[in-house]
Amino acid sequence: MAAITYRNASCIYEGSDKLAVDSLNLDIADGEFVVLVGPSGSGKSTALRMLAGLEDIDEGAIEIGGKDMTGVPSKDRDIAMVFQNYALYPTKTVAENMGFALKLRGVPADERRRKVEEAAKLLDLEPFLDRKPAKLSGGQRQRVAMGRAIVREPQVFCMDEPLSNLDAKLRVQTRTQIAALQRRLGTTTVYVTHDQVEAMTMGDRVAVLRNGKLQQFASPSELYDKPVNEFVAGFIGSPAMNLVKLPVVADGVQVSESSTLELEREQLTRLNGLPEVTIGIRPEQLEIVDSGGIEVVVDLVEDLGSEAYVYTHAGSGSGVELVARCNPRTAPKLAETVRLRKHPDGVVHLFHPQTGARI
Repeated sequence: MAAITYRNASCIYEGSDKLAVDSLNLDIADGEFVVLVGPSGSGKSTALRMLAGLEDIDEGAIEIGGKDMTGVPSKDRDIAMVFQNYALYPTKTVAENMGFALKLRGVPADERRRKVEEAAKLLDLEPFLDRKPAKLSGGQRQRVAMGRAIVREPQVFCMDEPLSNLDAKLRVQTRTQIAALQRRLGTTTVYVTHDQVEAMTMGDRVAVLRNGKLQQFASPSELYDKPVNEFVAGFIGSPAMNLVKLPVVADGVQVSESSTLELEREQLTRLNGLPEVTIGIRPEQLEIVDSGGIEVVVDLVEDLGSEAYVYTHAGSGSGVELVARCNPRTAPKLAETVRLRKHPDGVVHLFHPQTGARI
């Protein structure tokens, strides 16, 4: 186990004029589970591959356990990689797949078997040790790939979207198992995903990347409650935060000709004379009311059983679209006109209309 440090680490691919990872700075504690998340092309997989030694560090440095990894071959970094496509040997049994790296190291057969059986017990793979990968389900194959990494007892686990080939139900089950297993082993883990729900439910801390640049590195709750900019606010949360650019008026922001969303005096002071501002409010912090609030028309109702999400637009050609959470038993009908109001405990986030930075 070891701490990991990215110090202004950058990577650029040959033939490109744009950095794939741009001056990344992260301090990952010993035993921490950190998730790198972002849209396609954000640099998250490249950052992981730089840590694993599969991509060169063109500028800056990456340290594992206080040792600079620049120029150190992947095989000498004491890391174990779990890939998206499992990468199992089809002609070898589960036990042989899990113990193959140890065999290459010259570990005696008895010790290999002991380590494989210990890992198989952790992963509920004991009944399958003599099976070939073709006779396993997708979730079982992914656990075999995990077991192959565990038996090596590395300083660091690197996981590159390991659940993306699984169906939705199995993803939920397996991500729970991976998170619980990591807590049990206490091995420093860097996990890459494009799924923000996966990131929020698994990581001790989450690093959000965009176009190769780090946007925010914080706990899931801090990302959700205090996003540093409009991109993080819109990326974290499902459904996404309502983000609308609106003109500023004396007591708040003008949503439509007849509707104003009031802001607190302290928030108005922070606007510092801006003519318009981007406001952000979570769907669960809007409620449907009989009077007051903002008049909207219902475009779609998503009934999820335990809750419903109502997609609406404000009238008068304002172009304002809002999503609100409500009780599915009392959800409005399609094309119905309703009124939305910020919940008394709801929070309105303010972002600069040009830079997107939190105000």
